[in-house]
Amino acid sequence: MISMSHGINLTIAYSTLATRASNICLPQLGANTEVLVCVQGGDVSSYPNLAEARIIPVPGLGVAKSRNVSMDQARGRYLLFCDDDVVVNLPGIEEAVRYLENCGRALALGQGVGPNGFARKSYSRAVQRLTRLNSAKAATYEMLIDLNQVRAAGVRFDEQFGAGAELYLGDEYVFIADLLDSGLAGDAIPVVFGTHPDESSGSRWGTAEDMRARAAAINRVFGRWSFWARLAFGLKNWSKMGGWQAMPAFLADGTRSGVVDVVPRMVEAGARVEP
Repeated sequence: MISMSHGINLTIAYSTLATRASNICLPQLGANTEVLVCVQGGDVSSYPNLAEARIIPVPGLGVAKSRNVSMDQARGRYLLFCDDDVVVNLPGIEEAVRYLENCGRALALGQGVGPNGFARKSYSRAVQRLTRLNSAKAATYEMLIDLNQVRAAGVRFDEQFGAGAELYLGDEYVFIADLLDSGLAGDAIPVVFGTHPDESSGSRWGTAEDMRARAAAINRVFGRWSFWARLAFGLKNWSKMGGWQAMPAFLADGTRSGVVDVVPRMVEAGARVEP
């Protein structure tokens, strides 16, 4: 793990593949900001020349691996997770850093807009304390963390979730739930962090793989109460899931981080569910 540099307060960490790294559009950087580009796949010689960035090769696949490496390598106290198709709103990020400095939370969850400038989802206009019940739609590029607190608490991304893994979504939700379990706190704030294309992994609905990934994330977050959480989720989203006929399989899905139980294992509420 790299120690924090006194002159750097903010790290913006992009996660990408070698074949996509050239898509990154770096923001104009302030004097106290650094950029990491965590690259998976390909040969180091094929990586793009991003003069203002530190290029970090990451072995294996899975965006959660890359996020964890960025937490190890960041020199700033505050870390913004980013993807190669995001255009960062640096003034918004700087506002969020000031928010965390003033309130002492470990996580600020911002907002994203699409290419048309409109919000990508429904956001609150007021600050909201994060809980398991209101953070499931979090996107990684909306997450700014205080690394001092997160490292001290030992919070990491579960590498069995997220793009590049079989359970290709839910990594952000699981991370936030683990952060809250550790005793840390976070807020959703009405500040735009960046622009993202309309399509994302969270916008895929209705396939067996999608339902399994969503069930696994819910099971990981809610433990012994996961059946009731899946029921509430299904009642709210049944039309996007493919209709009522999809509900029985979803309610019976006890997938835990890549392992399937027809009847979910009972664990203590809020406990970490290991594979």
